[in-house]
Amino acid sequence: MKSLQRPHRLAPGARVAVVAPSGPVPEERLQAGLDVLRGWDLDPVVAPHVLDRHGTFDYLAGADADRAADLQGAWCDPSVDAVLCARGGYGAQRMADLLDWEAMRAAGPKVFVGFSDVTALHEAFATRLGLVTLHGPMAAGADFVKNARAQDHLKATLFAPETVRTIVSGGTPLVPGRARGVTLGGCLTLLAAELGTPHARHCARGGLLCLEDVGEETYRLDRSVTQLLRAGWLDGVRGVLLGSWEECEPYERVRPLLVDRLGGLGVPVVEDFGFGHCEGALTIPFGVTAELDAGAGTLTLDQPALR
Repeated sequence: MKSLQRPHRLAPGARVAVVAPSGPVPEERLQAGLDVLRGWDLDPVVAPHVLDRHGTFDYLAGADADRAADLQGAWCDPSVDAVLCARGGYGAQRMADLLDWEAMRAAGPKVFVGFSDVTALHEAFATRLGLVTLHGPMAAGADFVKNARAQDHLKATLFAPETVRTIVSGGTPLVPGRARGVTLGGCLTLLAAELGTPHARHCARGGLLCLEDVGEETYRLDRSVTQLLRAGWLDGVRGVLLGSWEECEPYERVRPLLVDRLGGLGVPVVEDFGFGHCEGALTIPFGVTAELDAGAGTLTLDQPALR
């Protein structure tokens, strides 16, 4: 696994587009998020269908074709420097294959930010565009709107990425050790759901794999990790970073599962790394070469996430 192409960092006045590739967006939280972005001296623009709701499936932010058109239109607009997802939920997989990836590749690299269901798009941007992306807070997310740590770490990553080359989590080792590799990952259930889909990566060999999830019972987490193991997707992984397990069963039930399923990989594993659906979530760049120190709870990037 090789490092991917890094987009340019943002500067004051940069234009950022907000899109909704997955679930419906609460308007009041969107407006609050836009105010935060304006406070950073950015120029946020809202894609046409961000506040839509699907007529039949109310868990979708409008029709698949419209959500895809919003993302593609923002990405291919030469005046847009970054594309920020408004929220996760569900729906990114439904529209990923409606995008014109050749046109998006021709548009050149720019910053892409999101997490949760957006995991499907992180994977697509890596395999189809060869581009570093940011697993971080979303523009209409409660954490982004209300939490200073989440805001500050994303802002530093966007504007001054050299200041956050070492990400200090306060996490603890599930399996101690150090490892080097290329960062990837996201929501566990989405990674499992990507298996066998068009252009999905074959495995995480050479990677530092970031895993987290929300609202899943332990047996469902077990099923997803076991699926990745049985498919050989975890063969050759260099290390694992575990984020949050919000609204899952109590961690004293989840933790033994993680030990059981991941402890036999023979690689460093760090828990409670502070990314995902937790309060004050850190921004983790995907597609960069880095060193994980499980004992220290740190991830040190070879280069800043953005140029």
